[in-house]
Order: sequence, then structure tokens, then C-alpha cells
Amino acid sequence: MKKILAMLLALVMVFALAACGQSAAPAQSESAAPVEEAAPAEEAAAPAEAASGSLKIWVPEATVDFTKEQVAAFMDAHPEYAGFAVAVEPVGEGDAASNMLTDAEAGADIFNFAQDQLARLVSAGALIEVSEENAAIVAAENDAGSVAAATMGDTLYAYPLTSDNGYFLYYDKSVVTDPSSLSAILADCEAAGKDFYMEINSGWYQPAFFFGAGCTLTYDTDAEGAFTACNIDYASEAGVGALKAMIELAKSPAFKNGSSVSNATNPAAIVDGTWDSGAAKELFGDNYACAKLPTVSINGVDTQLGGFGGFKLLGVKPQTDETKLALCDELALFLSSGEVQLARYNAVGWGPSNVTAKADPAVQADEALAALGEQLTYTIPQGQYPGDYWGLATALGDSVIGGEYNSADDAALMAALQQFQDTCIGYAG
Repeated sequence: MKKILAMLLALVMVFALAACGQSAAPAQSESAAPVEEAAPAEEAAAPAEAASGSLKIWVPEATVDFTKEQVAAFMDAHPEYAGFAVAVEPVGEGDAASNMLTDAEAGADIFNFAQDQLARLVSAGALIEVSEENAAIVAAENDAGSVAAATMGDTLYAYPLTSDNGYFLYYDKSVVTDPSSLSAILADCEAAGKDFYMEINSGWYQPAFFFGAGCTLTYDTDAEGAFTACNIDYASEAGVGALKAMIELAKSPAFKNGSSVSNATNPAAIVDGTWDSGAAKELFGDNYACAKLPTVSINGVDTQLGGFGGFKLLGVKPQTDETKLALCDELALFLSSGEVQLARYNAVGWGPSNVTAKADPAVQADEALAALGEQLTYTIPQGQYPGDYWGLATALGDSVIGGEYNSADDAALMAALQQFQDTCIGYAG
């Protein structure tokens, strides 16, 4: 009886719905036929258009072909960006930074630059900060020096590419018997009638003496990249000792002021960088050798020469198109990855900052990079310095080379360094 009543109630409900112009939904089952036919093609929702646009990358000329190959591999692996045309153009780190500072809007979307340009590029709005996700990857995979060089305040603004911008000693091992001591190097060079090259009138190489002695010369910048303070103590006992060591070097008949293997005429040893490794190998042939910088006597103590270390970075320009920004971020992370850094070393010899790539046997066997790696433990990353600093350092070095301080006592040397120090302080604020 209950089943009959339930069936009658169900029929009443169906008739009531039909009277209102509605139909009951069919039961869902694997065998149930579709309720309605598919909409005609002209009524179906149109698929979203694929994102498209253009992207420009600036790299030094020596890495253009390599970068094009890497970009092509990335684009093949990311069909979602197939609508973007990517151009790779030859613009060196220095020119890239200058061009971005002049007109960032017309500049590249991704570009190489040296770490000493970071503050100026941030101030000019030419760099967008690295995403939080990518920043964590960069910090985990690269050496601390390169990450610090790409950071301003607490913000990472660029992707490290190398840890190979610094200087060390190339030498002829048939002449130089003890590359660990500057006095021994000079003695060997003098005895053989050969030359020792170091560019002591350069703000890049000159700090090797002062930083080795324990002196400081750095600048603080604000969030806009303006210089706010100079931290310097050259006018000190340590500074006087460093200056006296430079004077003694300049007095040696073997000393020549310079830092380019290609421009050296009779060298047995030269302070230079990895960029000249090919020329040094050709010059010294089977006697080619490399070492960290030597020690020098400062105030009667054998002191390891220090100096600057530098890094190549990859920056991304701020974007208004979110898809293009995503492409820039992914592509920059890829081009700075350990895999690509190692491939770049094999292709053009750039020394990696990625810790895994640095541990590769080929990199470890590179004499120039090994010497630089050892020397970098005695250096500081080159930060931001006012343009006038470089001219001031040149003037100090020229005075040493010209013999102006050869007869000066400690008081006179202290006075010269005090003037240098006060001038440096005056460049800030």
C-alpha cells in the first residue's frame, strides 16, 4: 500500500512540473543520454588569444651566440611563450648600464651589468626586484659574495652570473721561483732583467695595499642610490704602512705600472684578471702559472695583499605586461642557473658563481680561476663608489710613481693620506 501511494505522489509532482513548463532532470548514469545537444560552433566560447610580444636581451659580444642558443632551448621547452620574439644584442656590461641609466624604457628587458652599477640602476628605476620565489633559489644556489653583490638593503635586485671579476698573479715560472712574496718576485725579475707589472694608480688595483693592511674604504647609499657616508681610515698607521709599501714597489727597476698582458713588453709577472688568461697562456707558454697575490712587508709584517672582488649580474627591467614579466623572470633564472653557468664557462670561460658549477672538475682545474678563488678570500666585493673617487686614486698613484713621496717622512705621508681621506668623505652627503 505504501509503495502505491509513493508512486501516485511522484506522478502528481511530474504533472505539476509539466504544467509549469518545466521538466524533471534525468537521473545521472553512465548510460544516460545527454540532456541537450552541444552548442553550434559559432556559439562556443572563443579560446583566449596566446600572449605575444617582443623581448630584448643585452649581453657582451663574446656571449651573444651562446646566449642565443640558450634562449632557443628555453623557448622550445616553454611553448606557452611561443608568441614572444626574443632578440639577443651585443652590448657590454658598462655600456648596458649607461644606456639603461640614460633611457631605461628604450633599453633591454634583460641585461648584463657589473655589480658596481647596482645602486645607480635601482635609483633610476631600471631594475625590478627579484621575486621572492626566485630570490630563495638564487640565495641557495650561489656563493655568498655574488648574492651580496646583487643585493641592496635587504632586497635582491639581480641574478648572479659569475664570481670571476678580480685580480691575481700571472707569472713565468722559469723566472719567478717564489710567487708568494713580492720582494722575492721583484728580486727574481731584477736578476733576469724582466718586469713586474701592477697598476698602482688605479682605484681598482691600488686598494690591494690598503685593504691588505687592514684599512677600509667603502660608501653607504640610501634606497635611492645616493651616497650618504664614506667609511675610510686610510689616514692611520696602517695606511701609512701601505703607502710606504707602494713607494718601495715603485722604486724597483723591475716595476712597471700596468695591468694588461697584451700591453706588457717584457713581463715575468703581472697582476691581472681572468679576462686575460688566454693572452697570458700565449705569452708564457709552457712556463704559464698563476697564484694569488703575494705578501708584502707593511710596518715590518708580511701582509697578504687584498683588494676588490667583482661579479657579473643579470638584471630585469620593470614590466607592465604580467605575462612578459613572468617570461623575463623565468628566462633570467634559467640563464643564471648552474647548468647554464657551467655551459657558459665551457663556451667562453666565465667563472661561475653557482656553487655546484664551481665544483665541476673542469672549473676546479682552471689555474686562473683557482688563483682568483684563493685571492677572493682576501678581498671585499666592490660596492658603489662616486665617479670622482677613481680620479682621486689615480692622482695618489701618480704621485707615488713620480717619486713625490720618496723622501717624505711618516708625518708627510699621514698628511697626504688625511687629505685623500677628507676628499673621499666629501664625496658623500
